[in-house]
Formats: sequence, structure tokens, C-alpha cells
Amino acid sequence: MPPRRKLNEFERGRAVAWFQDGVPKREVARRLHVSISVIVRLIQRFTATGRVQERRRPGRPKKTTPREDRLIERLALQTRTASSSIIQRQLRVATNTNISQQTIRNRLHGFNLRSRHPAVRPRLTPAHRAARRAFCRRHVRWTRQQWSQVLFSDESRFTLNHNDDRLRVWRSQGEPYIDTTDQEKVAFGGGSVMVWGAFSLHHRTPLFHVQGNLTGLRYRDEILRPLAVPTLQQMGPQAVHQDDNARPHRARVVNDFLQQPGVNRMEWSACSPDLNPIENLWDELDRKVRSNHPPPRCCSLSGRRFHRGSSPPWSTL
Repeated sequence: MPPRRKLNEFERGRAVAWFQDGVPKREVARRLHVSISVIVRLIQRFTATGRVQERRRPGRPKKTTPREDRLIERLALQTRTASSSIIQRQLRVATNTNISQQTIRNRLHGFNLRSRHPAVRPRLTPAHRAARRAFCRRHVRWTRQQWSQVLFSDESRFTLNHNDDRLRVWRSQGEPYIDTTDQEKVAFGGGSVMVWGAFSLHHRTPLFHVQGNLTGLRYRDEILRPLAVPTLQQMGPQAVHQDDNARPHRARVVNDFLQQPGVNRMEWSACSPDLNPIENLWDELDRKVRSNHPPPRCCSLSGRRFHRGSSPPWSTL
């Protein structure tokens, strides 16, 4: 198809003269390097009005040309973080065209480009990427039986108040600060509690309340020795313990303790995507707690630990 372009007044008159001399429309389009539909519309307009000038279009004419619109799109795609003011300056330097920032945004909207918050992900080095690929290749063919031997573990913190700015309210213009449409925030969530737990396909540990800061010694003496290792022994000699790369989990005292016979540990690459299925359980547990009526007003677990003989709070999940 010939490249699209706009005919000037001389070319439009020439096209009509050729057509009146008996030149076919397709040949006229070929000579002028335009689509045949351009010539068809031109002949129709000349037949109806006797003029070759374009009809006056309603509304305010565009300040930019199609070429400048494509340049705006290209500038935005080259530098995805460029603001409308930066694109405005770059366009002024390149084409000497001065348009408003809102016009820049309107042109980008026409190309289906809109300003969004960027997706957040960890910074990955080549070593991180290689470790990710190696982990996937080692486990891509694992069967359900093999995964059932993995004891997934993690800690989670539960707060009384969410400060993630995802709450939305219905309000009219001029009502940003009325009591029913604002949100009160409390520093650090207004109180929190941290718990540790682990589960596999057929086993689970009690839920342990972590009081204060978790260190490598506390992780070994209060969690691994009384809770995780006995559960692994119940699972059998093929059981594998999984935990992430938090500093207490990778402390030297923890690594030395897990070197004992009968304890297998899954390698977990640094900055890996958090695919631990226990994260889904923490989310469901949080929803269960918040669905209570009345909602919880205290984060204390009375300083007690849920022993193996008792029923843990997550036993109903």
C-alpha cells in the first residue's frame, strides 16, 4: 500500500484534471503515491461541491501534526519514567512546537499509554538470576510425592491496623476531611504480633508466638529444636525443611545445628520470588482474624506458646 500522506491543493486539482481526462482513479492514486480511497473521496467531494478544498472541520484544530504525535509516543517509550514536562521540553527542542503538558498527556492517552505506579521487584544481579534458573531446573520435574516431603516455614506479623493505602471510600467533591470519609492511622500499625509456623501436605507444627526480636540462637532453641525438627522426624527420612534467607535463619549457629544427621534443608536462592505456599495461609489467617465481630483490639497472646498438645489457632484453616 502506498504510504499515507496529505495532498496539497495543487495536487488535488491535478488529480481532478487527470480524472476528467479519463485517467482511472487507481492510476491517479499511483501517480500521487496515495491510497485509492483518498482519490475516491476527493472525486466525491468535487462532484458534490465543485471544489477541491477540504471542508472546514468542526472544533479546534490540533496543535500537533501526526509526525509530532508519533514523536511524543517515541519519547515516552524511550524513557518510560519521563514526565509530561520533560517530554514537553524535548518536543520543543526537536520541533520548536510549544504545547501544554495536558496536550502531551492527551496524545499519550490516544496511544493507550497512561501513567501508572511501577511494579516493584527486587534488584537482581546476574548471580541472582543464575541461582533462580538453577533452582527451577532442579525442581521443575518434582512430583507431588516429593513436594509432600517439604516442610514450609515462615514468620508473619499481624497488626491491628493496615497502613497500605488501599482503602477506598465513596465521597462527593469537597468532603475529604469529614469523619466518615477519612482514615485514621496509627504509627507502626498500632500494635502487632509475630508468629512462626510450618506445614507440609500431611503435617503442621504448632503456631509459635515470637516475642521480641528473633535471633539465630532463639530460632534454634525456641523454634527449630522443639518444633521443626520433631515434625521433620515424624515426616520420615526424606523430609526437607524450607525457610527463607532471613538473617536469623542463616546464622552460623543455625547452620551448624541443621548439619545434624536426619535433617535435610532446601536451598533457597537470594532475592527469589516468594513462592512459599505458607504466604497464602498467612493471608487466609489474617482474613479470618479480621472477620471476627467485634474485631480484635489487642495483639497480646498472653505471652504463652501453643504447645504440641494444644489445638493451634490455625487448625481450622
